[in-house]
Amino acid sequence: MSHSTFRFGTVPPITDPADLGTVLGIWAHPDDEAFLSAGLMAGATAAGNRVVCVTATLGERGTDEPERWPPDRLAALRAHELRASLAVVGVTEHHLLGITDGTCAAQPHGAVVRRLAGIVDAVAPDTVVTFGPDGMTGHEDHQTVSAWATEARAIAAPEARLLYATTTEEFVAGWLPARDAFDVFLAHGLPLRTPVSALAAELRLTRRELDRKIVALRAQASQTSGLLAAIGEERFRRWWSTESFVAAESVASRAREWGTWRVAA
Repeated sequence: MSHSTFRFGTVPPITDPADLGTVLGIWAHPDDEAFLSAGLMAGATAAGNRVVCVTATLGERGTDEPERWPPDRLAALRAHELRASLAVVGVTEHHLLGITDGTCAAQPHGAVVRRLAGIVDAVAPDTVVTFGPDGMTGHEDHQTVSAWATEARAIAAPEARLLYATTTEEFVAGWLPARDAFDVFLAHGLPLRTPVSALAAELRLTRRELDRKIVALRAQASQTSGLLAAIGEERFRRWWSTESFVAAESVASRAREWGTWRVAA
């Protein structure tokens, strides 16, 4: 049965990254791929699978200290951090779209989709991983990248499995005590509480895979060092020890609910 005819709920979730074949990850900013799929990438490359990563922007506006870290300086730093982070999980193929951070929704949609479709066609992935239409945190760049990736896969690799990163009740329960201090979820209804029964892939990382994920995240210190120092590595490890994904087909009917970044009141 081809991936495009996968019917939600008829098969158990994938638990071994080796079963994903060639993987193409499509993300908005450096560190998106590490938080949401570093374990997947580490497990897949360890199994000998090809893994390719696409990043839309360098996240050059991702700082609370813009005077110390103007966009050009932060972009250069985050490019180095991203290369180091990907090396930790064995990924050597990376495409940077070069879009300005925070402007994804303003880009010419069709042109970006065609460019991405060219990458998808060249990679010929068995599995594409990206954000769901909610954008994980509700960020407009994330939501836009989800739409681009979904269309590019439909054009260039419709038989490929398309997985959207998600969160579960288990994740939300662990994160809630820190919500006031670290509320990165920007839209009403987030983080998602996806039932485990709805998952197409659930990767519970081994200690070794989680170690590699933590090193990959630490490599992106401009974004992660403050969080790690504030909450401690043990809690950080618990939060990100499972990577959860739903099949795109299972949430297609909800995609229109998430058109733009809707900041929570």
